Order: sequence, then C-alpha cells, then structure tokens
Amino acid sequence: MARKSSVERAQEVVGGFATAKKNIVIQFQGRERSQENILQQVRREAVAKGVADEEIEYVDIYIKPEEQAVYYVINGQIEGKIGF
Repeated sequence: MARKSSVERAQEVVGGFATAKKNIVIQFQGRERSQENILQQVRREAVAKGVADEEIEYVDIYIKPEEQAVYYVINGQIEGKIGF
C-alpha cells in the first residue's frame, strides 16, 4: 500500500466535509426552521434573560417538533424553551 503524500494528508484535515459550508433545516408538518434561525432565537432569549453574549461557552439544543418546541441549555446551567 502506497503512503499518502503530505499534500493528500493536509487536504483531508482542512478540506472536505469538515470545512464544507453546511445548511440544516428541520421540517415537520408543513413548518420548517433553519439551524441559523433557531440559534438566533436561542441567543436572543438568553441575552434577554441577562446572559452576556461573551459568557456563552456552549449551547445544547433539543428540537421536539411534535411538541412545537425547542429546548436549550446554556453552559450546562441556563435552561429555556422557544417555540418551533
């Protein structure tokens, strides 16, 4: 088996799926929300709750379209819910 050249290894690290522009859209019963839309709504609500934007380290999002809801947890402590 031939060894990969350093160029081939570099392309695997910096190219392809890892760096590809991605678009995620959730659809359910005739409604749809984009990933960007959901993230913006979660950010707005967190800031409205008094969380400084620069304090947000990580966000967990749970999308439950059957409940018409998006649940989120910011920094493992701040929980909330927005409409789907």
